[in-house]
Formats: sequence, C-alpha cells, structure tokens
Amino acid sequence: MDIQAYLDRIGYRGPLTPTAETLRALQVAHLQTVPFENLSIHAGQPIVLDDGSLFDKVVARRRGGFCYELNGLFAALLRDLGFPVTMLSASVARAGGTFGPDFDHMALLVSLHERWLADVGFGDSFRDPLRLDERGEQTEGVRALRIDEDGGHYLLLRRDGPGEPWQPQYRFTLQPYEYAAYAAMCHFHQTSPDSHFTRQTVCSLATPEGRITLSGMKLISTRGSERNERVLDSEEERAALLRELFGVMV
Repeated sequence: MDIQAYLDRIGYRGPLTPTAETLRALQVAHLQTVPFENLSIHAGQPIVLDDGSLFDKVVARRRGGFCYELNGLFAALLRDLGFPVTMLSASVARAGGTFGPDFDHMALLVSLHERWLADVGFGDSFRDPLRLDERGEQTEGVRALRIDEDGGHYLLLRRDGPGEPWQPQYRFTLQPYEYAAYAAMCHFHQTSPDSHFTRQTVCSLATPEGRITLSGMKLISTRGSERNERVLDSEEERAALLRELFGVMV
C-alpha cells in the first residue's frame, strides 16, 4: 500500500494518528472524492477483490467502485495507518420489511476507545462514522441515524427529517470476514439480471452541500433540501459529465 498516493487520491492532508477524529476526517474525504459507481459492470470489466487490484483501480486509475471495492480498500488503508478494522457482512433492507442475503454489502467495524461503524461504499448514507454502541439518534443536519439490536443483528436505520419515518438500511453482525467470503455475492452483483447493479449505471459523489448523481441518462443534484434533475441529451454529454464531475473515464 502506497499510503501517500491513497491520501493524495482523497485529498487528505490531516493527522494520521488512529483516533476517532482521524477516522471521521478520512471517511468524509473519501466520500467526497471517490465515487460510488458500477461502471465496470456495464463496461464488462471484471471486479477483482484484492488490495493490489483495488488500489490500481481506485488510486492509480482514479476510479470509484461499489461496496466491496471501496470499503475493502478503505479497510486496507486504515489497517496500514494502525486502525483495528474488521470487514463485516451486511444484508440490505428491501421493500416490504425483508432483507437481502448475507454478504449483500460490506461494512467496516473500527475498534478504538469506542467501536465505530464506518462505510464509504453505500452511496447516499451517513457521512461520519457511527458509534456502534450508541442506541440514541446520531444526527447529520436534518438526517438522523440509529443503530438498534435486533435478534442477534445490529440494524442501521435512517430518518430523513423530523416527523419522517425510520427506514431500515441494512443489518449486520460483528463476525469478521476476508475478501473470499464476499466473492459469490460480488459475482452475483456483476452478472445477475436480478441485481440492481446490472440494470442501470450509477455514479454518485457526496459534496459538502449535498450530492451529485448520474443515474443512467439522468443527472441529479441535491443541495440541502433542494433537488434538481435533468435528462441528458446524448452519450457524449454523459461521458463529459463523468469526466468533469466525477473524474471518471471508463
């Protein structure tokens, strides 16, 4: 791991001491520079889960990725900086109150003086790491997050504003895993017509004020409570926006 090259990729210039403050700053920097995207799937580029391949893609070629790639490589960076970090299996919430299979998502446990849930690979999710053992609300502007314990699982919930309902995001256990455990679901999400990743391209990046997302041929930008959508005119415009807004060339 070339730590400095990774830090340059995410534009991080702060302290490297393994503390909660450093973890928070690293996660926010990552979310605002490395897009959540599935473009490799639609370009027929196989996704290989090992640190070297992911470093080449995300750092050297300045691409993004989805959860296994982004959280897997972020875990490698954190380990090299001295953070105790574990890769976790999560099941993503579905409509109707059900959950997807194990290894549907990768999240991270970082064990410092307190235990933290970290995640740079779930798209429009929490910006700051969450205290795993806190059962009250953890707020980010008008949005609130909460971690409950539910029948042997931890359950992450989100509420998008006062008076809005709590929505489950994913559930997880604290069992540690390595890349090989995620291989089958990573293959599923790359190849199956039942995976939402194979149905439409997405490239999404957090901004200090909100988020920009290119979903298929639609550009979506949010700033606070303001949301704007625009349908693109051509594939050429889409390729130009990928370069200009996300720094991505497939």
